[in-house]
Amino acid sequence: MSTKNKVALVTGGSRGLGRNMAINIAKKGMGVVVTYNSNKEEAGKVVAAIQSLGQKAAAFQLDTSNIKQFDGFFNELTTYLNKETGGPNFDFLINNAGTALYAPFAETTEEQFDAVMNIHFKGVFFLTQKALPFINDGGRIINISSGLARFSFPGSSAYGSMKSAIETLTRYLAKELGSRRIAANVVAPGAIATDFGGGRTRDNKEVNQQIASVTALGRVGEPEDIGGIVAFLCTEEAGWINGQRIEASGGMML
Repeated sequence: MSTKNKVALVTGGSRGLGRNMAINIAKKGMGVVVTYNSNKEEAGKVVAAIQSLGQKAAAFQLDTSNIKQFDGFFNELTTYLNKETGGPNFDFLINNAGTALYAPFAETTEEQFDAVMNIHFKGVFFLTQKALPFINDGGRIINISSGLARFSFPGSSAYGSMKSAIETLTRYLAKELGSRRIAANVVAPGAIATDFGGGRTRDNKEVNQQIASVTALGRVGEPEDIGGIVAFLCTEEAGWINGQRIEASGGMML
């Protein structure tokens, strides 16, 4: 499977990990479409960066927690793809969009739970379902989980549980889509220094030092540690990896 003329869709691609994934995928010679929730300007910068690498790029607004938006989004996406590539299909779906929730189990509200569920599990489930007719046979689905599905830090009970659900879902996708040669895998980052969760890992010195102290490689992760792994999973070389969870945490909590 050559990467030439392949197209990837990266949700939440305007900043942080999603931005790094999108640019690394473009470096492999693929076109990229990113979604953004509210930051159109930053999404535009990502598009420009990809275009400067000689690849096609576009950005579309999408709230991945709002299933009612999905039909309109896919109309927009397929119109663009028809114009740019001559068909409505793409090859790689990277379910990256997400928000953080830090709340003790005893204090987590139903509203908080539902918000995390809608973006991290329900939204991913149904966005992937809606995408299926447009993913080429032999394509890939890459779901972004978290180290918090394996190890536990107080305050992440809802978020970590949703990510565990994503990991189970990914194995089912791998099983059920195998007849179409579509591989599905999970990439599970450890703590990364981005503006995720208000920049907690990046900007809180105490949190940063604590994470570095429990990480075998002795530091907090950076977006550059993740994007290349996702891009690799879109290549021909990664074609036999299926139904797997790849944790990229520098060896956190081993």
